[in-house]
Formats: sequence, structure tokens, C-alpha cells
Amino acid sequence: MTTHQLVMLVWSLVGLSVFIYLFYQTAPYGRHQEKGWGFEISSRWGWILMESPAFYLMLIFLILNFSNSSNFSIFAAILFMIHYFNRSFIWPIRARIKNKSMPVTIALSAFLFNFVNVYIQGTWLFYISDYATSHFYSVPFFLGLSLFFIGMFINIKSDEILFSLRKKNEGYQVPKGFMYKYVSCPNYLGEFIEWLGWAIMTLSTAGFVFFFWTVANLLPRAVANHKWYKDNFEDYPKDRKAVIPKLL
Repeated sequence: MTTHQLVMLVWSLVGLSVFIYLFYQTAPYGRHQEKGWGFEISSRWGWILMESPAFYLMLIFLILNFSNSSNFSIFAAILFMIHYFNRSFIWPIRARIKNKSMPVTIALSAFLFNFVNVYIQGTWLFYISDYATSHFYSVPFFLGLSLFFIGMFINIKSDEILFSLRKKNEGYQVPKGFMYKYVSCPNYLGEFIEWLGWAIMTLSTAGFVFFFWTVANLLPRAVANHKWYKDNFEDYPKDRKAVIPKLL
């Protein structure tokens, strides 16, 4: 077993543990924020701190290996960075999180996740894989790329609806329209689809480990958010699911 494979195995087991744990203890930030989790920092700076490593560490991988990498590896890395540029810089700047805080432990744990995940994805793309140019014409490429952009659109569009609600009222409101007609957290659904597309497009165990971690982290939070909406809004739509239309 190679070092890369061992890291993926251990990381997957950690992800499974996190998945189980988060059903019992919701991460204490955003609407689930609670005291008693130690030192807190600004939510805006916390988001930038914990998400930005995914952008600049992948950029380092790209710069160091640009001249001797396949065109597909370069393309996939750029897609990865596009997502994380939005998540690391655009989203925290636009989000209505002024005067809000999060435990520094949450920011540091997310920082660690992104550090390990970029190691797994970047090592696969630039040191292990050997994509031929013909991969650009394969079924997995077109299917995965389509899912990636569909998921990105759902994610960004859903966030835009939340941004618009916060402009009208500082308090939480029930989002409506688009995929909110079916689920409470379509932004999370978009990320599921996006990183499933990434895994299919890259045809890699590394990609599927990332997809598994995305689900492990966000599915329990979607369930918690759904319960929070139902507990706090008496008229919350009864047929709306948490994150997967008609199912969950």
C-alpha cells in the first residue's frame, strides 16, 4: 500500500467517524452557534481562514507542476480552485455575518480538512495520475463535468437566495423558490452533486474520498438545519425534505 493510499484509507475512516459524531453534536456555528466551545473569532475571518487553504495549496501544486502535467490535471485543478475561490473569498465577503463569531476550533478543524484533502487531490492529479488527452473525449469526463457545473449552479443560486433574504431582514427567514421548494438545504445538495461530478470526471479514488467526506460533513448538518427550521417556523412546508428531494 502506498503512502497516498494509506492516507486515503485513514482519512475515510476519520470521515466515517465524523459522519456519526455530527448526528449527535451539530457543529456550533451559524444558526447552531452555542457557548462553551472556547475562544471565538470573527465568522468572516474564520471562513476565510478555514476555506482558503484549499485554494492556495492547490495553486501551489499547479505552479510547481504546470510544465510537466497533463492538460486534464491542469484543467481539473483550475475547476477545483474556481469553487474554492468562491467559497474562500466571495462567499465570506457577501454573507451577512457581520458581528457573528465561530469557535476557533471549528475554523482549525476545517483548515485541517482542507489541508489533507488538497494533499490527496493534488498528489493524485500531479504525481500519480497519467491522463491521456483522449480523457477529454470520454464519457466520464462529459458526465462528470456536467454534474460538476450543475452542482455549482445549484450551490451558488441557493446561496444567492439566502443572501437576498438577509438583505430584507436581519433575522432568519424561510427561503422559498428554486430548489428550496423541495429541500431545506439545496446549497448542500449542490455540493454533493458537484463533488460527485468531480469524482466521476477524475475517475479517481481520491475524488470519491472527497465526495464521501462532503456527504459525511454536510448531510448531518442538513438534517440539523431542517429540524431547526421546523422547530422555529410553525408554517414550515411539511413536504420539504432536508437535502434530497422526496427522500431525505
